[in-house]
Amino acid sequence: MITNFGLGDRIEMRKPHACGCNDWLVIRTGADVKLKCCGCARVVMMDRVEFLKRAKRIIAAAQGAAQAAISETAEGKNE
Repeated sequence: MITNFGLGDRIEMRKPHACGCNDWLVIRTGADVKLKCCGCARVVMMDRVEFLKRAKRIIAAAQGAAQAAISETAEGKNE
C-alpha cells in the first residue's frame, strides 16, 4: 500500500486493466485521483480512498524538476 504519491508518478495497481496493463500515470490529485492507463491511454477517475486501496506500489516517481514546477504552480494559486 502506498501513502505518498504525486503528479506524474507511475503506479502499479493490484489488478490489471481490461487491456492487460496494470501501470497507470497519475494526472490529477486531490479528493479524487485521475489516472491514465499506460497500455491503452484510457483515463479513469476514482476517489482517493479507493485509489489507495487498489494501488500496489510506485514504479517510477515524477522527475524532480517537473514535480517542483507543479508544486510552485499550486502554491501560487493558494495566495
